[in-house]
Amino acid sequence: MYKILTMNQISAVGLDRFPRDKYEVASEIQNPDAILVRSNLIKPEDLPSSLKAIGRAGAGVDKICVDDCTLKGIPVFNAPGANANSVKELVLLALLLSSRGVIRGVRFLDKLAEETNDSAEVIRIVEKEKKNFAGSEIIGNTLGIVGLGAIGSKVAEIAMGMGMKVLGYDPSLTVESAWRLSNKIERIENLPTLLGKSDFITLHLPMLESTKYMINKETLQFVKPGARLLNFSREKIVDPFAVVEALDAGMLSKFISDFPHPAIMGRDDVILMPHIGASTKEAEENCATMAVDQVMDFVENGNVVNSVNFPRLVLERTGICRLAFSNKNIPNMLGQVLPILADNQINVSDMMSKSRGDIAYSLLDVDAEISDEIIEKIKSIEGIYSVRIH
Repeated sequence: MYKILTMNQISAVGLDRFPRDKYEVASEIQNPDAILVRSNLIKPEDLPSSLKAIGRAGAGVDKICVDDCTLKGIPVFNAPGANANSVKELVLLALLLSSRGVIRGVRFLDKLAEETNDSAEVIRIVEKEKKNFAGSEIIGNTLGIVGLGAIGSKVAEIAMGMGMKVLGYDPSLTVESAWRLSNKIERIENLPTLLGKSDFITLHLPMLESTKYMINKETLQFVKPGARLLNFSREKIVDPFAVVEALDAGMLSKFISDFPHPAIMGRDDVILMPHIGASTKEAEENCATMAVDQVMDFVENGNVVNSVNFPRLVLERTGICRLAFSNKNIPNMLGQVLPILADNQINVSDMMSKSRGDIAYSLLDVDAEISDEIIEKIKSIEGIYSVRIH
C-alpha cells in the first residue's frame, strides 16, 4: 500500500485516480511515499526518509527545496501547461483592462451609488464623467511576449486573433515549444529590443536565478514610452521598486500583475490581482490529474515525466523486477552497478540511463528478484543518491 500525503486542497478529480486498493491518501499521514502539494513551502526538514517523490499540482516549484530533493534521489514533478488556458484567459482580461478605464469606472460607480439613488442624477453624472474613463483598442498594437512556453504560445495565438502584432523573446526556447509557435510571431533575439518595440509586454517565465528581477531599473530603460507591463509568471521576475520609478517617470503607463506587493498597491496606474491565474476549477483539476498520474507512474514503475530535477526517462516493463537508481553524474556508475548484479547471477533484460546536469538516473529490468543485500551493496557505491525496487 502506497501512502500519499496531500498538502493544500488537491482537486478530488485528480485524487480519485489513485486506486484505493493500492493507495492510502490523506492530509495527515506518517511515512509517506509521495507528497502532493499546491502552494505549501517544503523545506529540507519536511522530507521523511520514506519519501520517493513530490508532485506539484501546478507549474512553479520555487517553494520546494528542489536541490535537497535531488541529493536524496527524490524527483520533483510539476504540471507544465495544465493551467495554461486559465492563465491565458486572465492575461487576455488584463490586456483589455490595461487599455480601458474599466476598473476606475467601476469604482466611480460604486462611490456614486453611496451618494445618490436618483436615476436621473446618476445618468447626468455618468454622461458628464464618462470621458475620464476613456481608453484605446488593442487591435493594431504590438504585444511583446517574454517566454514562449505553454502559456506564452497560447497568449500569442489569442493576441494575433484579436489583431495584435506579436513579438516573442525566449532565452531558453525548447524544440517542443518552438513547434507550437506560429510563423507569424516575430522572433526577437534580445530583451531590450523587444521592450523597445512593444506597446504591451507580458511575462511568462519560470522563476530561476537567471530570471530573478529580469525586469529591473536597467532593463526598463529600454521600454517604449507609455508601454503597459503585465506579470502573470512569478512575482520575483519583476523588481516592484523599479516599476514604481518607471510609472512615476511615464516610461510605463500601466502595470498589471497577479502578485500584489506593498510598493505598488493603491495606485491608479496599477491593477493587481490576488494570485488567481490558475484559480479555475478546470485548471485545478488538470494540474491535479497530471501530478497524480506522474507520481503514480514513478512510485509504481520508476518512470519520470515532467520532473524539474530528474531527466525524462520512460521504459516499458519487460523483466520480473525493476531496479531504479539515481546518482551523481560521474563516469562509471553503471560500470559499478552491473557487476554486482552479474555476481549474483541476475541478468538485465532491458535498461535505460539518462542524465540531467549533475544527476543521472537509470532503470534496469532484470529477470530475478533483487535482495536487500544487493540493494545495500549498490547504495554503498560512492555517488549513489537513491536505490529503489519497483
